[in-house]
Amino acid sequence: MAFVFHTLSSGSGFDAPLREAITMAQHKALFMPARVQGLGTSIKVVSIPRHPADQGGLPASSLVLDENTGGIRAIVNARQLTALRTAAAGSLLATRLLLSVRDPSTFLAFGAGKQIEAHVDLHLRAYSTIETCTIVNKSNNQRLADLIIRLKSAHPTVAFQSLILKDDLDRLEQVTRAANIICTATSSKEPLFEAKWVSPGTHLNLIGSYTPEMAEVSSELLHQAGKVVVDSREACASEAGELIKARFNEEDMVEIGTLVHFDNNSPDADYKKVHALCDEVRQAGEITIFKSVGVGLQDVAITNMVVNLAGEISTRIDSYDANQF
Repeated sequence: MAFVFHTLSSGSGFDAPLREAITMAQHKALFMPARVQGLGTSIKVVSIPRHPADQGGLPASSLVLDENTGGIRAIVNARQLTALRTAAAGSLLATRLLLSVRDPSTFLAFGAGKQIEAHVDLHLRAYSTIETCTIVNKSNNQRLADLIIRLKSAHPTVAFQSLILKDDLDRLEQVTRAANIICTATSSKEPLFEAKWVSPGTHLNLIGSYTPEMAEVSSELLHQAGKVVVDSREACASEAGELIKARFNEEDMVEIGTLVHFDNNSPDADYKKVHALCDEVRQAGEITIFKSVGVGLQDVAITNMVVNLAGEISTRIDSYDANQF
C-alpha cells in the first residue's frame, strides 16, 4: 500500500478524480473511481447516513473492472476493507514514519465505528508496548460497548476504558495529555478536544472529516505541527475541513508518498523510509499529524488484491456480461 501513495506523489501512472456526491433520502452517496497502472481499475460507492441516530454504519461496495473486456470483474463488500486500508496503509504507516516516542504506552481514539476498531487493533499489534487504550464516543451506546468487548478479547494484556465526549472534561484532558498516539474517526464539525491538552511528541491520525464543513481538531492544533502529512494534497486542499479552516496551502502539506522510497524496477519491494524528510516534518513543530480524506488508489489496490486472492474460492458468473442480445 505504501507503493500506492508513492505512485500518487510521483504524479503519473494513475487516474484518480475527486469524489462525487449524490444526496439520497436517508444517505449521501459518495462515488470514488480510480485506476492505477499495473494494478487495475475500480469504483467504490459509500453511503453516509444523513441522520445522527442512524447506527447502521457505512454501506460500501467496490466494482472491479476487467482491464481487457471493460466489464465488471468482481463486486466486493468494502465496509471492512475501507477501514482496513485506511488504518493499515495510511495511519499506521504514518505512525511508523513520524512517531518520535520510541516505545508508546498510551493510545487514545475518538469514535466507535469500524475505522476506529481497525486503527486500534492494528496499532496495538504493531506496538506491543502500548498498555492502555481509551475510546471516546459521543454517546454510551451498544456499538461502543460491543467494540470494547471485541478489543478486550483480541488484546487481553491492554487496559481499555471508555469515555463519553463532554461528560467528563477533566478525565478527557487527563487522557489526552497522556496519549502518545491519538486517532480520530468521527463526523464532528467542531474540535473534539483542546489543542493545549496535546503533549509535545504526540502523533495524531485524523481520519473523520471529508468535507469543508467538518473538523475534528482546531486550527491551533494544526499550527502546532507546522507541517501536516496528508494522503493527497489535492484532495485535502479541497475536502479536509480542518486544513481549509486553518488556511493551510499545499506548501504546508507533505504527501506521505514522498516519505517513502521504492526501487522503480521492483515495485513489490518493501518501502524504505526517507529519513531526512521525516526528520524535517518532525522538526517543523511540537507534534506530528497525518490527515487522510481517503483516495481511490487505495481502494484499487486492496480490492484487486482481495479479488486476486479469492481465485477459485469466489463465485464466478462467466456469462454475466455476455453479448447475447
